[in-house]
Amino acid sequence: MQPSGFKSLRLGIVLLLALSVGGLSLGAQTGAQRVAAATAPAIGLACTYGPTFTVDAKTGIITISDGNTVFMWSYSVGGQPFQYPGPVLCVNQGDTVTVIFHNTLSEDSSIIFPGQTNVLANGAPAQPQFDGTGKATSLTNVAPANGGSMTYSFVASNPGTYLYQSGTNPEKQARMGLSGALIVRPTSGANFAYNRADSRFTPEEEFLVFLTEIDPYQHSAAEQNLPFDLTTYHVHYWLLNGRTFPDTIADNFATRLPSQPYGSLARIHPYDATAHPYPGLARYINAGSEEYSHHPHGHNGVVIGRDGQPVAGPAGQDMSFEKYAINIGPGQTWDVLMQWYDAENYSMANPIPVTVPDISNMTTGMFYSGSPYLGVKGTLPPGTSSLNQCGEYYIISHNHALFQLDAWGMTMAGQITYLRIDPPLPNNCP
Repeated sequence: MQPSGFKSLRLGIVLLLALSVGGLSLGAQTGAQRVAAATAPAIGLACTYGPTFTVDAKTGIITISDGNTVFMWSYSVGGQPFQYPGPVLCVNQGDTVTVIFHNTLSEDSSIIFPGQTNVLANGAPAQPQFDGTGKATSLTNVAPANGGSMTYSFVASNPGTYLYQSGTNPEKQARMGLSGALIVRPTSGANFAYNRADSRFTPEEEFLVFLTEIDPYQHSAAEQNLPFDLTTYHVHYWLLNGRTFPDTIADNFATRLPSQPYGSLARIHPYDATAHPYPGLARYINAGSEEYSHHPHGHNGVVIGRDGQPVAGPAGQDMSFEKYAINIGPGQTWDVLMQWYDAENYSMANPIPVTVPDISNMTTGMFYSGSPYLGVKGTLPPGTSSLNQCGEYYIISHNHALFQLDAWGMTMAGQITYLRIDPPLPNNCP
């Protein structure tokens, strides 16, 4: 049984997958979204640049790949339509960051910035709030309901990846969707994660992995302004960058997902000492209340930072480490370098040492090029439809807690995306 406030569309996973990767539009973008889509990359981190931001808390609707829609709260860029999750706020180390917060919700709300120090609220030190009995009501100063405002400011002293979220009744408001990512770029430059030479990455290969969850019954209660018993909290949806698979692999600002602007497909190129010497960077954030174990198949990442701090010894020694699955706890952030090596250098001239079956004896997936070799398009069985564009490889990346891969019982519809490896540059890949 589904709660009231949900609209069942039941389009089917196959149709949704075709729409996700085929670029078909089911809705019109707003003017603000068209501007954002024109300036942001189609794949990878899509920043909203500061250091001064206007942020609204508002209500809206998102689409889940099982066909349901869900009532949400979220932060949006001031004056622009609802989006989930909140905008990715990008600033530089040393900036004085100012966030002008407008609250359109029917209850008091706020924003906290874990990892930032000396935060001011309307020019005075931010303070927890209490009611007349001494009970804490908020972790910081609030913007009153129905149109109230609050201005937060702080100096972004340390580079790294951070979470921002509601500090007021967070067991409700953060779970309803009031959260987002804050990226502080180091003085070393935008192609470094920290002020360390070993944190350099390829700027075009920077990705967000923003993990959240939904109990639809809590959201339905909030939509109807009814109380919700937190002892009955039970997650039915697990989201990646505010989407569920296969919507996760659609481009940033896909027109048919007007409220969910951030895709999560990662697109990288093989390591080459001369042409492509630096890895990509994945910025992991857990804005949920459960631990998540996320990883790309067949690939170790190098953890270089956690919670906005480089993984280093007391004298600055490199303490980074390889990790297959990123076990990220609630509220944590991890910075992970990723690089793909063509270790065996297999090619048509250096074939793999196995006999490839005849195509009549093979079952091919929708991402298979017809050839086991990177950059090669081969013969596919008659009638086969392939989404492979130029002989690229696709490696699935997902939450390793397999029960969290579904959408209210529909399998392969949760925190799943792909790592795409393109042939070495230059290539003819669109």
